[in-house]
Amino acid sequence: MKDKKKILKHIGVNLVIVLMLSGLCVLAFNNEIRSVFVSQTDDVFYRGDTSQNNISLMINVYWGNEYLPSMLQTLQEYDVKTTFFVGGMWVAKYPEELIKIYEQGHEIANHGFFHKDQSKMTFSENQQEIINTHKLVKEYLGIEMNLFAPPSGAFNENTIQAAQALDYQVIMWSRDTIDWRDHNADLIYTRATQNLSNGELVLMHPTLETATVLPRILEYCKEHSLNVVPVSSTILI
Repeated sequence: MKDKKKILKHIGVNLVIVLMLSGLCVLAFNNEIRSVFVSQTDDVFYRGDTSQNNISLMINVYWGNEYLPSMLQTLQEYDVKTTFFVGGMWVAKYPEELIKIYEQGHEIANHGFFHKDQSKMTFSENQQEIINTHKLVKEYLGIEMNLFAPPSGAFNENTIQAAQALDYQVIMWSRDTIDWRDHNADLIYTRATQNLSNGELVLMHPTLETATVLPRILEYCKEHSLNVVPVSSTILI
């Protein structure tokens, strides 16, 4: 009986130790997440200047070209300039579309080359994704890009450091239309406009539904005195 009590006491003590260590681990883990989050937001733009009535449409382009003419026509009709984040593989396949976007006065930015998960990549691998797209765009347009949107919004500290070493700013978004997944024009419109406010960065892609609803989005911005401008103008760099 005494042996049984000793065993139970021993188990109890070990359980307390385990729980205490678990608590310390959780606390350390939470502190690590918090510190990483803070350091990343210091170096990553999730929205721009809120003192001006400006917002930006971030159009990430990595596949196809069938809906771009419609979107470009709409932007031209509303006299709006915005930012197209282009993938290197897309540029290699559709250089004439890249030139057309640029010639219409839109800002061109970097979206990586192979659309990889940059959060799983080394510093060097992150740099190569940015550099290869930079060189290709420069070859066609003769410009030096300085804005980088990580594919799928995935990045790590290597991504931030690689971008900074190349004089790039890492750009995320304040709202996502998720138009690549949800092919519903009304849903895309709601996500893009509901409570839209100064400095917002609205992520979208050249899909059929986005091309269809783009005039409504621009009308909303016009009615609410929100100027649609390139990302560099919204974040003021």
